Amino acid sequence: MHFAIRSQALSISMIALVVMLLSACATTSQLHITNQALATDLEPLALKSSGIAFITPSSVTGQEEDKQALALAFTEVMKRVRPDLRIVSLPETLGAINRAGLAGDYKQMFEDYPLTGIFSRDTLQKVSRVTSARYLAQLKLGGFRQESKSRWGIFGVRIVETKSASLRLYLQIWDGENGLIAWEGGQELTSAHESLYEDPISFKTAVEQAAIELVAHLP
Repeated sequence: MHFAIRSQALSISMIALVVMLLSACATTSQLHITNQALATDLEPLALKSSGIAFITPSSVTGQEEDKQALALAFTEVMKRVRPDLRIVSLPETLGAINRAGLAGDYKQMFEDYPLTGIFSRDTLQKVSRVTSARYLAQLKLGGFRQESKSRWGIFGVRIVETKSASLRLYLQIWDGENGLIAWEGGQELTSAHESLYEDPISFKTAVEQAAIELVAHLP
Protein backbone atom coordinates (compact mmCIF):
# COMPACT_ATOMS: atom_id res chain seq x y z
CA MET A 1 0.00 0.00 0.00
CA HIS A 2 2.82 2.36 0.90
CA PHE A 3 4.46 1.52 -2.44
CA ALA A 4 1.25 2.44 -4.32
CA ILE A 5 1.03 5.75 -2.48
CA ARG A 6 4.66 6.52 -3.28
CA SER A 7 4.11 5.64 -6.96
CA GLN A 8 1.06 7.88 -7.14
CA ALA A 9 2.93 10.74 -5.49
CA LEU A 10 5.82 10.26 -7.91
CA SER A 11 3.46 10.36 -10.89
CA ILE A 12 1.84 13.53 -9.65
CA SER A 13 5.25 15.10 -9.10
CA MET A 14 6.35 14.19 -12.61
CA ILE A 15 3.22 15.74 -14.11
CA ALA A 16 3.70 18.90 -12.05
CA LEU A 17 7.35 19.11 -13.13
CA VAL A 18 6.45 18.74 -16.81
CA VAL A 19 3.77 21.43 -16.52
CA MET A 20 6.23 23.78 -14.81
CA LEU A 21 8.85 23.21 -17.51
CA LEU A 22 6.37 23.74 -20.31
CA SER A 23 5.05 26.88 -18.65
CA ALA A 24 8.57 28.26 -18.54
CA CYS A 25 9.10 27.67 -22.23
CA ALA A 26 8.13 30.16 -24.87
CA THR A 27 5.02 29.36 -26.87
CA THR A 28 5.82 27.78 -30.20
CA SER A 29 4.06 29.63 -33.01
CA GLN A 30 3.90 29.05 -36.73
CA LEU A 31 2.46 31.35 -39.37
CA HIS A 32 2.15 30.48 -43.04
CA ILE A 33 0.79 33.04 -45.50
CA THR A 34 0.27 32.61 -49.22
CA ASN A 35 -0.14 35.71 -51.34
CA GLN A 36 -2.54 35.14 -54.19
CA ALA A 37 -2.58 37.02 -57.47
CA LEU A 38 -2.38 40.76 -57.05
CA ALA A 39 -3.48 43.07 -59.84
CA THR A 40 -3.40 46.83 -59.77
CA ASP A 41 -4.19 49.79 -61.94
CA LEU A 42 -3.87 52.21 -59.07
CA GLU A 43 -1.51 55.12 -59.31
CA PRO A 44 0.87 55.32 -56.34
CA LEU A 45 -0.86 58.34 -54.80
CA ALA A 46 -4.43 57.59 -55.89
CA LEU A 47 -5.72 56.21 -52.60
CA LYS A 48 -4.06 58.96 -50.62
CA SER A 49 -5.58 61.72 -52.71
CA SER A 50 -9.03 60.23 -53.31
CA GLY A 51 -9.93 58.25 -50.19
CA ILE A 52 -11.34 54.76 -49.75
CA ALA A 53 -14.67 53.61 -48.29
CA PHE A 54 -15.58 50.09 -47.17
CA ILE A 55 -18.79 48.55 -48.44
CA THR A 56 -20.52 45.44 -47.11
CA PRO A 57 -18.29 42.32 -47.23
CA SER A 58 -19.43 39.04 -48.73
CA SER A 59 -18.89 35.65 -47.12
CA VAL A 60 -19.31 31.94 -47.67
CA THR A 61 -22.60 30.43 -46.59
CA GLY A 62 -22.79 29.95 -42.85
CA GLN A 63 -20.44 32.76 -41.94
CA GLU A 64 -22.62 35.75 -42.74
CA GLU A 65 -22.53 36.85 -39.11
CA ASP A 66 -18.77 37.39 -39.39
CA LYS A 67 -19.06 40.15 -41.99
CA GLN A 68 -19.31 43.05 -39.55
CA ALA A 69 -16.44 41.74 -37.42
CA LEU A 70 -14.38 41.22 -40.58
CA ALA A 71 -14.86 44.81 -41.75
CA LEU A 72 -14.15 46.23 -38.28
CA ALA A 73 -10.93 44.27 -37.73
CA PHE A 74 -9.62 44.96 -41.24
CA THR A 75 -10.41 48.68 -41.04
CA GLU A 76 -8.64 49.01 -37.69
CA VAL A 77 -5.49 47.48 -39.16
CA MET A 78 -5.64 49.61 -42.29
CA LYS A 79 -6.01 52.81 -40.27
CA ARG A 80 -3.05 51.84 -38.13
CA VAL A 81 -0.78 50.75 -40.98
CA ARG A 82 -1.79 53.48 -43.44
CA PRO A 83 -2.47 56.65 -41.43
CA ASP A 84 -1.85 58.63 -44.63
CA LEU A 85 -5.17 57.46 -46.10
CA ARG A 86 -8.64 58.84 -45.52
CA ILE A 87 -10.60 55.70 -44.72
CA VAL A 88 -14.38 55.55 -44.42
CA SER A 89 -15.44 52.63 -42.22
CA LEU A 90 -18.35 50.33 -43.05
CA PRO A 91 -20.72 51.91 -40.45
CA GLU A 92 -19.91 55.35 -41.85
CA THR A 93 -20.55 54.15 -45.39
CA LEU A 94 -23.87 52.53 -44.48
CA GLY A 95 -24.94 55.65 -42.59
CA ALA A 96 -24.15 57.87 -45.57
CA ILE A 97 -26.04 55.53 -47.93
CA ASN A 98 -29.12 55.44 -45.73
CA ARG A 99 -29.05 59.19 -45.13
CA ALA A 100 -28.98 59.76 -48.90
CA GLY A 101 -31.93 57.42 -49.49
CA LEU A 102 -29.85 54.89 -51.46
CA ALA A 103 -30.69 51.77 -49.44
CA GLY A 104 -32.80 50.29 -52.24
CA ASP A 105 -30.13 50.80 -54.91
CA TYR A 106 -27.47 49.42 -52.57
CA LYS A 107 -29.52 46.30 -51.82
CA GLN A 108 -30.15 45.68 -55.50
CA MET A 109 -26.46 46.02 -56.30
CA PHE A 110 -25.60 43.24 -53.85
CA GLU A 111 -28.45 41.03 -55.00
CA ASP A 112 -27.09 41.20 -58.56
CA TYR A 113 -23.47 40.68 -57.56
CA PRO A 114 -23.52 36.87 -56.88
CA LEU A 115 -24.88 36.30 -60.40
CA THR A 116 -22.60 38.68 -62.29
CA GLY A 117 -19.55 39.36 -60.11
CA ILE A 118 -20.12 43.00 -61.05
CA PHE A 119 -21.21 45.99 -58.98
CA SER A 120 -23.46 48.44 -60.79
CA ARG A 121 -21.46 51.41 -62.01
CA ASP A 122 -24.35 53.81 -61.33
CA THR A 123 -24.67 52.65 -57.73
CA LEU A 124 -20.91 52.70 -57.18
CA GLN A 125 -20.87 56.30 -58.36
CA LYS A 126 -23.66 57.21 -55.94
CA VAL A 127 -21.92 55.50 -53.01
CA SER A 128 -18.65 57.15 -53.95
CA ARG A 129 -20.32 60.53 -54.04
CA VAL A 130 -22.09 60.29 -50.66
CA THR A 131 -18.93 59.00 -48.93
CA SER A 132 -16.64 61.48 -50.72
CA ALA A 133 -14.31 58.56 -51.51
CA ARG A 134 -13.48 57.59 -55.06
CA TYR A 135 -12.42 54.05 -54.19
CA LEU A 136 -14.69 51.44 -52.61
CA ALA A 137 -13.25 48.41 -50.84
CA GLN A 138 -15.07 45.10 -50.59
CA LEU A 139 -13.79 42.22 -48.51
CA LYS A 140 -14.64 38.60 -49.27
CA LEU A 141 -14.41 35.93 -46.61
CA GLY A 142 -13.61 32.69 -48.43
CA GLY A 143 -13.51 30.58 -45.29
CA PHE A 144 -12.45 30.43 -41.66
CA ARG A 145 -11.75 27.34 -39.55
CA GLN A 146 -10.48 26.82 -36.01
CA GLU A 147 -9.02 23.56 -34.70
CA SER A 148 -7.66 22.30 -31.40
CA LYS A 149 -5.67 19.06 -31.09
CA SER A 150 -3.97 17.45 -28.10
CA ARG A 151 -0.24 17.71 -28.69
CA TRP A 152 1.26 15.90 -25.73
CA GLY A 153 -0.14 13.94 -22.83
CA ILE A 154 1.32 12.11 -19.88
CA PHE A 155 -0.49 9.34 -17.98
CA GLY A 156 -3.62 10.24 -19.91
CA VAL A 157 -3.47 13.90 -18.89
CA ARG A 158 -3.59 16.47 -21.66
CA ILE A 159 -0.55 18.73 -21.32
CA VAL A 160 -0.21 20.76 -24.52
CA GLU A 161 -2.71 21.53 -27.26
CA THR A 162 -2.01 22.78 -30.75
CA LYS A 163 -4.39 25.61 -31.60
CA SER A 164 -4.71 26.42 -35.27
CA ALA A 165 -6.78 28.61 -37.55
CA SER A 166 -7.00 28.96 -41.31
CA LEU A 167 -8.43 31.92 -43.20
CA ARG A 168 -9.04 32.79 -46.84
CA LEU A 169 -9.55 36.48 -47.40
CA TYR A 170 -9.84 38.59 -50.55
CA LEU A 171 -9.96 42.32 -51.14
CA GLN A 172 -11.28 44.14 -54.19
CA ILE A 173 -11.01 47.88 -54.61
CA TRP A 174 -13.46 49.35 -57.09
CA ASP A 175 -13.10 52.70 -58.80
CA GLY A 176 -16.30 54.57 -58.06
CA GLU A 177 -15.87 56.86 -61.04
CA ASN A 178 -15.59 54.36 -63.88
CA GLY A 179 -16.83 51.11 -62.28
CA LEU A 180 -13.55 49.22 -62.81
CA ILE A 181 -11.70 46.97 -60.38
CA ALA A 182 -8.66 49.07 -59.58
CA TRP A 183 -6.91 46.53 -57.33
CA GLU A 184 -7.45 43.04 -55.98
CA GLY A 185 -5.54 40.57 -53.90
CA GLY A 186 -5.98 37.62 -51.60
CA GLN A 187 -4.45 35.86 -48.65
CA GLU A 188 -4.53 32.26 -47.48
CA LEU A 189 -3.33 32.18 -43.90
CA THR A 190 -2.64 29.29 -41.56
CA SER A 191 -1.61 30.09 -38.01
CA ALA A 192 -0.81 27.62 -35.23
CA HIS A 193 0.63 27.69 -31.74
CA GLU A 194 1.05 25.35 -28.79
CA SER A 195 -0.61 26.28 -25.54
CA LEU A 196 -1.34 24.96 -22.08
CA TYR A 197 -4.56 26.94 -21.94
CA GLU A 198 -7.92 27.10 -23.70
CA ASP A 199 -7.01 30.03 -25.92
CA PRO A 200 -8.01 29.32 -29.55
CA ILE A 201 -6.80 31.66 -32.28
CA SER A 202 -9.64 34.13 -32.66
CA PHE A 203 -11.27 35.26 -35.87
CA LYS A 204 -10.15 38.83 -35.15
CA THR A 205 -6.51 37.77 -34.73
CA ALA A 206 -6.51 35.82 -38.00
CA VAL A 207 -8.11 38.71 -39.89
CA GLU A 208 -5.60 41.18 -38.48
CA GLN A 209 -2.67 39.02 -39.55
CA ALA A 210 -4.05 38.69 -43.09
CA ALA A 211 -4.91 42.38 -43.24
CA ILE A 212 -1.35 43.42 -42.43
CA GLU A 213 -0.09 41.42 -45.39
CA LEU A 214 -2.76 42.65 -47.80
CA VAL A 215 -2.42 46.31 -46.83
CA ALA A 216 1.37 46.07 -47.23
CA HIS A 217 0.82 45.42 -50.96
CA LEU A 218 -1.34 48.47 -51.56
CA PRO A 219 0.27 51.29 -53.55
